[in-house]
Amino acid sequence: MKPSAPGRPWGLAQVLFLLLAALHTAAAQKNGINIYSLSVDSKVSSRFAHTVVTSRVVNRASVMQEATFQVELPKRAFITNFSMVIGGVTYPGNIKEKAAAQEQYSAAVARGESAGLVKASGRKTEQFQVSVSVAPAAKVTFELVYEELLKRYLGAYELLLKVQPQQLVKHLQMDIHIFEPQGISFLETESTFMTNELADALTVSQNKTKAHIQFKPTLSQQMSPGQQDTVLDGNFIVRYDVHRTVSGGSIQIESGYFVHYFAPEGLPTIPKNVIFVIDKSGSMRGRKIEQTQEALIKILDDLSPNDQFNLVSFSGEAAQWKPLLVPASAENVNQARSYADSIQTQGGTNINDAMLLAVQLLDSANQKELLPEGSVSLIILLTDGDPTMGETNPARIQKNVKEAIDGQYSLFCLGFGFDVSLAFLEKLALDNGGLTRRIYEDSDSTLQLQDFYQEVANPLLTAVTFEYPSNAVEEVSRDNFRLLFKGSEIVVAGKLRDQSPDVLSAKVRGQLGRSDLSSGSVPAMLALEGPSLPLPGLGPSFQHMQNITFQTESRVAEQENEFQNPKYIFHSFMERLWAYLTIQQLLEQMISASDAEKQALETRALSLSLHYSFVTPLTSMVVTKPEGKEWSEVAEKPVETKNKHKNFYLGGPLSRFRTAGDRRSRITAGPSGKTPSDLGRARPQGPLSPPHPHPLMAGKSLLPDMLLAPSILDEVFLGVDLRAGDAPQARVPAVASDPVTRRIWERKASGSSTDLSQSAKTASPPGTTAAVPAAIQAPAVILMLPRQSVARLCVDIKHSQGPMNLLSDPDQGIEVTAQYETEKARFSWIEVTFKNPQLQVRAIPEHVVVTRNRRNFAYKWKETLFSVIPGVKLTMDKAGLLLFSSPDRVTIGLLPWDGPGEGLRLLLRDTHRFSSRVGGTLGQFYQDVLWGPPAAADDSKRMLRVQGLEYSATRLLKLDYQEGSPGTEISCWSVEL
Repeated sequence: MKPSAPGRPWGLAQVLFLLLAALHTAAAQKNGINIYSLSVDSKVSSRFAHTVVTSRVVNRASVMQEATFQVELPKRAFITNFSMVIGGVTYPGNIKEKAAAQEQYSAAVARGESAGLVKASGRKTEQFQVSVSVAPAAKVTFELVYEELLKRYLGAYELLLKVQPQQLVKHLQMDIHIFEPQGISFLETESTFMTNELADALTVSQNKTKAHIQFKPTLSQQMSPGQQDTVLDGNFIVRYDVHRTVSGGSIQIESGYFVHYFAPEGLPTIPKNVIFVIDKSGSMRGRKIEQTQEALIKILDDLSPNDQFNLVSFSGEAAQWKPLLVPASAENVNQARSYADSIQTQGGTNINDAMLLAVQLLDSANQKELLPEGSVSLIILLTDGDPTMGETNPARIQKNVKEAIDGQYSLFCLGFGFDVSLAFLEKLALDNGGLTRRIYEDSDSTLQLQDFYQEVANPLLTAVTFEYPSNAVEEVSRDNFRLLFKGSEIVVAGKLRDQSPDVLSAKVRGQLGRSDLSSGSVPAMLALEGPSLPLPGLGPSFQHMQNITFQTESRVAEQENEFQNPKYIFHSFMERLWAYLTIQQLLEQMISASDAEKQALETRALSLSLHYSFVTPLTSMVVTKPEGKEWSEVAEKPVETKNKHKNFYLGGPLSRFRTAGDRRSRITAGPSGKTPSDLGRARPQGPLSPPHPHPLMAGKSLLPDMLLAPSILDEVFLGVDLRAGDAPQARVPAVASDPVTRRIWERKASGSSTDLSQSAKTASPPGTTAAVPAAIQAPAVILMLPRQSVARLCVDIKHSQGPMNLLSDPDQGIEVTAQYETEKARFSWIEVTFKNPQLQVRAIPEHVVVTRNRRNFAYKWKETLFSVIPGVKLTMDKAGLLLFSSPDRVTIGLLPWDGPGEGLRLLLRDTHRFSSRVGGTLGQFYQDVLWGPPAAADDSKRMLRVQGLEYSATRLLKLDYQEGSPGTEISCWSVEL
């Protein structure tokens, strides 16, 4: 929920002023609209999520005001219901075929309004927004319902909600109920706004099959320290997975419908032959090609020794790296890394020739029987633009590639940025058994590329088909799939026949690579069926595959009883799941279908959309406002377009920038006290307004969200730190006292210190100015040393070659490695690895990347984070301090230090928990350390001996970075390594 602001011309300074002003509650409640209740209730039953967002507001102003309800929902979700209750009257949203909503759409456009209520808002989200005029003291209840099937991605399901009320809310509550009959194997929560104080408002309860997550903060918990604005601003994420068996499947039944989940455990990976096709045209120049090269180098390192690969780069012409595919040996990978690093950008975009060359390389290897038996072949295309050279007709390119591949290989397309035609790539991939992803231009583009590769890096089965008794089921969704990858899941749903048997049985047939069978890694309980017959249309690498059958059965009565708890289950959810899945698959089939087939698919998808009240690309929701039918508005699924800033609704463009004549900008009571109807009528069509709403702007609501990419305003102000003006400058005195020795130290311009108790200060000669002392530097690392005569040791690294093993403790399951740049006196990266849970954290000056289950999560420094993973807690505050903590384990911290001697810093707490086996460059100081007495000639120096090595320690003034910038002066025994 958010109050609106009057429309007006905007300059850069005014936009920036609003961004700053939006941080205060006064901006959020400027027009008197108060949110007194805000709730999110999400029920996840067998991966199918039903989410209800309810907001109750009151107009506390003395004149009519406009209230705006705004929710962000996943792009894969379908809105199923929306209603407003005003003065006891309910105004529902009615779902119609698009053509039937054309009249309301045209009328809205004629009034100069933005007719679409839903628009794309981020990488994975769409934004629903509706505004309504509210009389003084009147109340309005908004309710939006949407549904989605959570997709398993790299071993986990993810539910994301955004919390952004922008004002204190008396009753704010979020409930997430999860029910998984297979059993919940792990459950994680993550938040970008949670603090240790707010954590008290979060409760998580879990048993074998159910989980309940509740977030219910009080007004005092929502309040920023010393202010009246809210601290709630960010994402709340739940990730989980379920238990699986080697049989691979689980059939669940409810209200006459069934759903079959298939993701077997313990299968070996099939060797793959992969061709990377890389666009090096002029438009890839700069950061795009750099990130592509970074990702490609990392991907090459992840290839299995059983894999084969080759590279094709193209601009106006296409060229292969090697004449044939080569094994992924260490030597070949190193050569490929050098080749990838040397790619230069220039010229146009000849996608047709590049794709045909990639196919030719695989065809040639197949004909010469150079591909491993039982392997699969993949082509991965990355491009950022439309074809501009060679064959430029998209339809002809699609036809050429489909005929060349002829069902033998799978094609995966990555569209880099917003200039690429995603619809062209999507059909190209779907025609050839693959899929398409957009790679967003951002600091984490490299990680996006790596994550996509991880999705397809480990094929487990080919030619997967599902079989059910014909007398038991009907209207089954798609039941055959070309490939199953590790970490994913195949879902099939259908309807039980009236006279179906008491037990529903199913067979899933697939094929393994025969080269995997010699190791005996296939579980004995699965049915292996003799050598497979040659597969029609497939090359030699697909021959000699081994057939395998998975058998599953489910008792209907027992399954029906599983779903009787109304707290966790919403009515007839499995029927709606079946309809949702069927519609999604029909829409996908329409992309690559012929014109004749497309009409039949569209007719069925439309019928299901209307019957189950889903807002899909084929339907629209008409929302009628209290003012009368002439104020009806239309909500529908946005259509992906080539231009980043446009989404098309029923044939008309809707810009993300609203004009000054936009009704939602006009109908707001201003300072003059005029009513909404008096404002803006005579105002001419003005210049573009700023993008609105924006995460920092006034008026935010509790928003379900899967937003990872920056919005347009994020891009406008990329790199602007709004806190910089408030940050105090570090002021370090020229003279300081040693709290231990009571000696007085003076900082010299060289950075060294002189003991003033030993030599008197001399005045500067007349007419001269004393040298300005240099700032005290922060050491590379400050070590807290429990149970030692010296409690704190400052370590400076003067000699470093290659990555360093800083800490290693096998009993704690922790390892810390880093790269230190001696020239810049800073760490270029620090990496922390946990063995249990398996977790890797890599910090660089730009951001920090958390890798778990082969999946990367990138976080910018100084963005709050609160993540609870079984066995470890990750937190980051607004100062950028990232801590990893857990009971009975050393706490490790990482910090982007921007004070004197800027760079990454490492923190260690609870160091008494290190085991006797701790080692490494820093870990050695937690062994038996022998400190010598102060030197007779200079008591600021002493020796220490550790593991047979001697180090000279000097007492110096250093800057303590552990509490963040600007730091404090400390007297510290320092050693150089």
